[in-house]
Amino acid sequence: MPPALHSYWKPILQTARAHHHISQTVAARAVRMHLSSSVERRLLSDVPIGAFLSGGIDSSSVVALMSNLMDRPVATFTIGFDNARGFDERPYARLVAKRFHTDHTEFVVKPDAAQLMERLVWHYDQPFGDSSALPTFLLSQLTREHVTVALCGDGGDELFAGYERFAAGTALSYFQMLPQVIRNNVEQAFSLVSRHTSSKRVLGVQRLLAPQKEKIEDAYLSWISSIPIQWRTLLLPDGSDWALEDFRRLWNDTAGASLLDRLLSLNLQTYLLDDLLPKADRMSMAHGLEIRSPFLDDSLVELAFSLPPSAKLRGLSLKRVLKQAVSDLLPAEILYRRKHGFGVPLEHWLRNELRTFLKGRLLDPRSRLRSYLKPEVIDRLVEEHLSSTANHGHALWALLTLEEFLIKEDW
Repeated sequence: MPPALHSYWKPILQTARAHHHISQTVAARAVRMHLSSSVERRLLSDVPIGAFLSGGIDSSSVVALMSNLMDRPVATFTIGFDNARGFDERPYARLVAKRFHTDHTEFVVKPDAAQLMERLVWHYDQPFGDSSALPTFLLSQLTREHVTVALCGDGGDELFAGYERFAAGTALSYFQMLPQVIRNNVEQAFSLVSRHTSSKRVLGVQRLLAPQKEKIEDAYLSWISSIPIQWRTLLLPDGSDWALEDFRRLWNDTAGASLLDRLLSLNLQTYLLDDLLPKADRMSMAHGLEIRSPFLDDSLVELAFSLPPSAKLRGLSLKRVLKQAVSDLLPAEILYRRKHGFGVPLEHWLRNELRTFLKGRLLDPRSRLRSYLKPEVIDRLVEEHLSSTANHGHALWALLTLEEFLIKEDW
């Protein structure tokens, strides 16, 4: 018989009514204790050790706790972008580095993604559409010049509801209770506004409210997809969709739990497992750097899923219990700043520095991709983005990496 695959461990979700009442203060103390213990365990090393520092709550919390546990300054590493509004987090990282007197190093990313894409695809050995692989690759390269092991903040958003889509998902459950006529008017308004803005929040809400997204899990999938379902069905010659069986199974397996816990579990087993962790592992090991994630300690994961949903999220207040757990460590500018993903200014790059590369790769009649997907839809995506009619940066990056992979396969 062929070997069977089994999960050796996964967090157990409480039913919606099974969460025990626990005060926010007690919950925060437990989170602080578990996180501190997790960081301490990951400091065991016989080689130089440091930390990624973005200036967000997660990495800043890890650095703060490392500073309390180490007898020397923590070596911290940050990456940023010049002239890229909303993407350069170096000022926040500097604030944390100054507060904890770390040995801080910064690196500035230049828009030479075209030259790096071939290397990224080689290291992944598959198409990988997350553009944050690029700064992760460069940050790992910089960090490895100084240390052999680095702690990171991966997992904090997944455990404590740090993404706006979790708040949006819970809000959508209430939105769906409104009369259809009101829902239609709201959807049309966001659709109209989204044509004239590049705001991630507006675009995200518009995708979340798309008329065909009647189920919460489908709305959530649209929110996180690099290529929304309406474009995927247009791109594929047979108009089909794919790769949804596991997604729906994971969602159905959590029936009976609270909506937030279901979304957190789904995110943990898809986005974290299939995107964030492979990205961190392969981009760091490309340089021989070992990454350790204190937030993903099994005891901390189990604690997070045992807490009532309101401890993690209430309204638009994200990561409530984690913020309280580290409130004495971090400055208010870090605790209450708006969430920023670890991304690159794709929208700008593809319209400017990478414009020629984009057109040469995807619009060339000899493009490998045009043999698998509908050329006229590819052309439309490129044209809309370059004319600033819409922002298809993430979709086009995904297509570019797939094209690079197909080129590699022909070598």
